[in-house]
Amino acid sequence: MKRAIIIIHVVLTTILAIATVFEAIYGTASAQNFIYGAIWFFVLWAVLGVLGAIYIFKRKIWRKPAALLLHAAFLVMLFGAAITWLSADKGVIHLRQDTEMATYFSTTDNLPKQLPFALKLNKFDIVYYPATHSPANYSSYVSVLEGTQKTEHCISMNKILSHRGYRFYQASFDEDEQGTVLSVNHDPWGIAVTYTGYILMALAMLLTLVSKKCGFRKLLRNPILQKGFLCLLLIPPTQIKAENPQKIKPIWPKIYADSAASVQVVYHDRVVPFNTLARDFTAKLYGKPAYKGLTAEQVVGSWLLFPDVWKNEPMIQIKSDELRNYLGVSGKFARYTDFFDEQGEYRLRQLWQRFKAEAGRGGQPSALQKAVTQADEKVALITMLQQHELIKPLPTDSNVKPLSDAKIKAELLYNRTPFSKILFMANLTIGFLALIWLIVSVIKQKQVQTNGKRRFLFVLNILLCISFIFHTSGMILRGYISGRIPLSNGSETMLFVAWCILLISWLLRRKYSFVVPFGFLLSGFALLVAWLGQKNPQITPLMPVLLSPWLSIHVSLIMMSYALFGFTTLNGIFAVLLHLSNPANHAESIEKLTVMSKIMLYPAVFFLGIGIFIGAVWANVSWGSYWSWDPKEVWALITFLVYAAAFHTESVGKFNKPVFFHIYIVLAFLTVLMTYFGVNNLLGGMHSYK
Repeated sequence: MKRAIIIIHVVLTTILAIATVFEAIYGTASAQNFIYGAIWFFVLWAVLGVLGAIYIFKRKIWRKPAALLLHAAFLVMLFGAAITWLSADKGVIHLRQDTEMATYFSTTDNLPKQLPFALKLNKFDIVYYPATHSPANYSSYVSVLEGTQKTEHCISMNKILSHRGYRFYQASFDEDEQGTVLSVNHDPWGIAVTYTGYILMALAMLLTLVSKKCGFRKLLRNPILQKGFLCLLLIPPTQIKAENPQKIKPIWPKIYADSAASVQVVYHDRVVPFNTLARDFTAKLYGKPAYKGLTAEQVVGSWLLFPDVWKNEPMIQIKSDELRNYLGVSGKFARYTDFFDEQGEYRLRQLWQRFKAEAGRGGQPSALQKAVTQADEKVALITMLQQHELIKPLPTDSNVKPLSDAKIKAELLYNRTPFSKILFMANLTIGFLALIWLIVSVIKQKQVQTNGKRRFLFVLNILLCISFIFHTSGMILRGYISGRIPLSNGSETMLFVAWCILLISWLLRRKYSFVVPFGFLLSGFALLVAWLGQKNPQITPLMPVLLSPWLSIHVSLIMMSYALFGFTTLNGIFAVLLHLSNPANHAESIEKLTVMSKIMLYPAVFFLGIGIFIGAVWANVSWGSYWSWDPKEVWALITFLVYAAAFHTESVGKFNKPVFFHIYIVLAFLTVLMTYFGVNNLLGGMHSYK
């Protein structure tokens, strides 16, 4: 039975990988019909679940409550997915204003079906980005009619209507804005059972980390960790090269632009210095807070004073190859004029009409649609600036309080000090170069003396303290400026994660010296993610689907898991090199690396698992399906299945052999690379960002 479970596990993982390639070649519909929606695919998962349940019983796994609860959670989730597959129905309903409708079209069965109640559209409201045809948000105000009862509801993005087991999501609308298209999802039991599995899994993972009977606590008590861990650190001088100035005429003179930096304006419902708005504007368009040697204030002022010239300046960053080809743009940057034809018509309008038609047929946002949404926001931003809607002077006749001189200076200091960039570069440099030095020293058979190790640890702890204080200063400054705890978006969440990692590293530095260099690496990755998020600031209102708090938590957990997987990979490479150089002399070091990798594997896999299922909750809240077999979802699941296999040391004895374990972990990281980079560049899908 054990062999059958392993074979099915490997077969399913392979099929999932093949399915994503099949979808890229033959399309989503074909993949759904021939693989994901096929009976044989369902049967494979069902057989795996049944055999797993029998195996749990035979191995008397109830003696380990945490392991029992964890495996039971997966069985519950599989059962919930089976209920959804067997009984759930999806479809669309088209409502015209002041017209009742009690029938929807089922995209599952391709048949019209009756609702146990009627819907009536009272009003449809849409908000566009200024001067574009891209919707920022749209809402349907409907009445639910059931006998003599009548209730009023508003359906919009991230705001659904749930009634008698039917869930309605805002999908699209009619050209005359007198009608709306709603997605329909009827899955009263499958969602509930699946969510129960998610909750059980979270509890089981927490219990696994704290239970004395589980492997994680045993690994932490492993005596080999008490002997310390050898690392050395090299910090070369780092220089950040400024972009070569390139004069663009006409421009707003720097002397005037600098004097305007501290002028107070209203931005994002708070009072800020003009410098904050200008930096966000420039970063949003160009990807950097400065443009060819010009300050952000100069860029905004030049757009205002010389719009005819700057409309032809290629500074609007377009990451999507497909969108660049559509616009006829060579290179990564487009001009404002590229978005309009000779008659002044907005060139992306036809794309939006196509997207609406796809949504009306039950389609979901594509990578191109997301790229168009991002480009629309940038075009709208320039239009708002030119129509004097972006910069709002501080009102003199209201209750809005101006900033104090101290707050202005604090915000200018924060804007001009790239905390995240400095820290991620420094921390990653410290971590990676330490590993490189260690690998080279082992290959050359150099021995590290005790005194040298002590001096290294002392210097490393000093640097950790400096990094923590610097990062804490940035967090405090950000909180002081915003007047709230800085945890409102994904970027701020990752900043907090980095702060927690540095704090934990400092607290554990004496007992587990290896935590310190790994703390530098892990915090560096978290700060890198935060810095990348800050390069695309939220300067205009995003579609609500992208503002969901579920999204920030989902991304943060996934990125944390990827960072930890990266550490285990580095450990694996180093362990293999030790084995190749002299396995007898390095047996203890290899064992240390094995223990540390297994310790990190627990939170890594758990972060990934919880991140995947929080993403499923976000998807269900946003567009009515907790799992759509999108390539990114599939490869995240593949990554989870591959890494989770390494926990089963009793079932697969080879995982107890350090060299095999490390080679497996190194190869497993290929699934992470495929999930993060391969899907974006090769497969596409809803989660693809280029």
